[in-house]
Amino acid sequence: MSLSRFLIERDIPKAGSLDQRQLKEAAIKSNEVLRQLGPDIQWVESYIADDKLFCVYLATTEEIIRKHAQMSGFPATKIIPINRVIDPTTAQSSVGPVPLGHAL
Repeated sequence: MSLSRFLIERDIPKAGSLDQRQLKEAAIKSNEVLRQLGPDIQWVESYIADDKLFCVYLATTEEIIRKHAQMSGFPATKIIPINRVIDPTTAQSSVGPVPLGHAL
């Protein structure tokens, strides 16, 4: 089964004030669980806000993400499949002209 990209929102009080040691310990714990779960799930990166983490994962199913959350102790408050990606280079794509002011 192929891997799909997901955004995971994790409610973690005071996540934004975790120090480098605490972040390292969290990464070690997450990586240990990922090794146990095997190749059906991969952690790409995470963004830290005040009381939340936003994590990008590659996984075969939402279920394996929930299993990672349960085993690691890091809640998966929301799991959102990522359907497409847009970035600044999208403006140079070869889809043809798009009128200025065009609504998405």
